[in-house]
Amino acid sequence: MWRRVTARVWGVSLQYFGGPTTYPFGRVSLRGHNRRGVVTVSVAPAAGLADQPARISVWGLMPLQEVTLRALATNEQGSLFDSCAHYQADKQGEVDLSKDASKGGDYVGLEPMGLFWSLSPASMEKPYQRLEPMNVKKEPMKVEMSVHRGYSQPGAIPGEVLARTSVERWFSLPEVRKIRLKEGVVRGSLFLPPGDGPFPGVIDMFGDEGGLIEFRSSLLATHGFAALSLPYFNFEDLPKVMEDFHLEYFEEAARFLLRHPKVKGPGIGVVGTGKGAELASSMMTFLPEVVAAVCISGCSSITASALHYGKLTLPGLCFNMSRVSISENGVFDIYEALDDPMDPANSCCRIPIEKADGHFLFVVGEDDRNWKSSSYAEIATECLRQHGKDNYKLLSYLGAGHRINPSFSPVCLIALDRVLGVPILGGGEHRAHAHAQEHSWGKILEFLHFHLR
Repeated sequence: MWRRVTARVWGVSLQYFGGPTTYPFGRVSLRGHNRRGVVTVSVAPAAGLADQPARISVWGLMPLQEVTLRALATNEQGSLFDSCAHYQADKQGEVDLSKDASKGGDYVGLEPMGLFWSLSPASMEKPYQRLEPMNVKKEPMKVEMSVHRGYSQPGAIPGEVLARTSVERWFSLPEVRKIRLKEGVVRGSLFLPPGDGPFPGVIDMFGDEGGLIEFRSSLLATHGFAALSLPYFNFEDLPKVMEDFHLEYFEEAARFLLRHPKVKGPGIGVVGTGKGAELASSMMTFLPEVVAAVCISGCSSITASALHYGKLTLPGLCFNMSRVSISENGVFDIYEALDDPMDPANSCCRIPIEKADGHFLFVVGEDDRNWKSSSYAEIATECLRQHGKDNYKLLSYLGAGHRINPSFSPVCLIALDRVLGVPILGGGEHRAHAHAQEHSWGKILEFLHFHLR
């Protein structure tokens, strides 16, 4: 069992359905003039997948010159996100983020992708927004990289621009097909990799914000999975708010995916975050169609809303709002709000995962402040152990918070709740959380390929 992971791997090659994909290593830059000559900044590839690494380098600087590298991006609502880091050129007047450490700014140390994962709302924007794409097929996330003279602090006016370039971060390949799904009562988006297939099938779900969230499903399709992004409330004609759930809805989605001519059986996988992880565990427990479940920051019991399946009902653990604290800057800490799943009075809420025959991958951050996901994973794995099961792995990351997304996703440790409209503390430390995202995403893909092959 994997208890804690600290490994870091930077040289990841892009693979999807068994073959490599290459992107053009273009350099599109605005060159500025230094006393030494022309300064150039390059990001390679200039267009690539959002979960793949890019190499950022600068040349033409003065020997040992101090500069600030800055990244700028906007979300689909037009809000600006930025990040910055301080670097010192070598004796040849060059900076290479794959070899050189940041001396300050939004992060310090050797972080080749730090300018991407440290993107956060600019000082003039509403804080605590998340930089996550809503329309993954329409256009990429466009990031502008610039080099400025001297060290400028986050939020301050940067120095003179010496060079500038732009980069595109795609969440889908052009050849990936997106099919908007309206099959019986099931809603969502199905992403199909290029080629004839058949491909392993995966259902992808997020948490209690509801709606249709596609960026992870589209990335799964680039790695060879037929991925169904499955909303379960607050989308089209689904319930507007989170009510009691009926597992038959998720069963119908699983059966639809297995019937699809591009999907190979005999079983499918499920990936879920938060409430989605809880539902993924339930699907693994009760649905024979599901043979692999990735449970990210989930609970070992049903929470808030009851789960029904036929004559079976699992009531939800209650949230006690009297245990919520609010900081001076208005951030809600709900860490203690959920009732204790280990209280004997709450045993009826527990998901009986010992009945599952498939394989679990639990992914948690040990500094999750949204709820006690690390403890919940321990409860789940201990239950499996007590029943003589070894059908699980646990990835537990020191310093990581709640929302563990694919590699290089901007880290958001406090996020606006899309239902309540208030900032919720997710916990974690930026650098540790970024490392957890990078390592866990590779392990998630490896787990799904192995158990769905």
